[in-house]
Amino acid sequence: QAAAITFSNDMQTTARGGANSSAVRALTMLFSQLPEDVLYQILSYLDYRSLSRLSQVCKTIYHFVNRDAVWKKIAKDFLNTGITRNGTDIYHHIPLKERVKIAQNWCDGVCNRAVPLKWKTKLLPWVQLDRDMLFLSQAAVIGGYSLCQDSGRLHRNPFEIYSGHKGDVCRFVLTDAHLISGGSDGKILVHHRRRGVMLELSGHNQEVNCLDSKDGLIISGSRDRTARIWTLTSSCPRDTIAMQDRVWSVAISPTLSSFVTGTACCENFSPLSIWDVERSECVCILGSQFRRGAGVLDMVFESPFQLFTCGYDTFIRLWDLRLSPRKCAMEWEEPHDSALYCIQTDGNHMIASGSSYYGVVRLWDKRQTRCLQFFQLSSQPASSPVYCLRFSSSHLYAALATALHSLDFSQNPIYIR
Repeated sequence: QAAAITFSNDMQTTARGGANSSAVRALTMLFSQLPEDVLYQILSYLDYRSLSRLSQVCKTIYHFVNRDAVWKKIAKDFLNTGITRNGTDIYHHIPLKERVKIAQNWCDGVCNRAVPLKWKTKLLPWVQLDRDMLFLSQAAVIGGYSLCQDSGRLHRNPFEIYSGHKGDVCRFVLTDAHLISGGSDGKILVHHRRRGVMLELSGHNQEVNCLDSKDGLIISGSRDRTARIWTLTSSCPRDTIAMQDRVWSVAISPTLSSFVTGTACCENFSPLSIWDVERSECVCILGSQFRRGAGVLDMVFESPFQLFTCGYDTFIRLWDLRLSPRKCAMEWEEPHDSALYCIQTDGNHMIASGSSYYGVVRLWDKRQTRCLQFFQLSSQPASSPVYCLRFSSSHLYAALATALHSLDFSQNPIYIR
């Protein structure tokens, strides 16, 4: 280990111009003759700044140091690099070194702000991202917009419009083949993303506040105090579950064996319940200390046993579903006592949340209890909540009542070249 550190320090000295040309050639020759596993071990002792300086020594070292294998260990410790906790690489088409550059900007809050879309009427928009496409609901329609691959900028004219609801779209989800939307008219519409075929699912008699879909399974929740289980092969619900409160949020487990409902918490019981998909029976209740009105507005499974929730009680909570009884493993509190309307995680260390006042977006590092960065997107007296947010490796998009905001984190910090 000591020899590896000494060699690394010599190479860094060379990179900073602390050695003559003959020393550079000698060190480069030594570097190229070492087995790759030894080189990886040497480089594992360097941080991202040192690796960046080292890559400037010569072309041979540059090409080796820029390999994803060199940066993978570092990338796991940064926010939003696309390396999830289980080792999956979400953004495998982007070199890891480039992602670490951008991740440093996420940590430091360095970004360019823009408002790609505005509209006059106040709405409750929802957003989904799919690679280089962004889908945005506005009143009764959903528009599909192309994103420029290099800049992440939004093309102002949608390439596709999905319509059919007689009221506003409340929620929608994307699958590989379908766009599934729930509206204030109580309808669920299934649009085929390529053929434009539409299936109407009827059952709710009030607005569909939430839905989720995986592998042909659809779960919906409504103000009519029911949750319904559907399949893509029938226009009628497979099962209807009578709830004791309005359902604000649902999420299907990655295993497809269960789903979670979050209610408005207007009654004297926990708003969070886990249900068995096959039996349509309640498996368990999560938590018991929720105050009245602490409804759950958004939730996301990060793994089969990790569930994140947020809502009116201003907390983000991580539930460990492996424990018995299942209980909250960690929580993060919104510092200004604002309801949290939406959350998204990167599958590793980062959480992004949208607050109810002044369009505040916060970035959280799960390894800390305090907020890492925050961005106020609205300064108007009648401020809007962040109704929905989604992010890619370089951009965050937040939907407010009258505009879609974007934060671009892709500009290069000066110490990573």
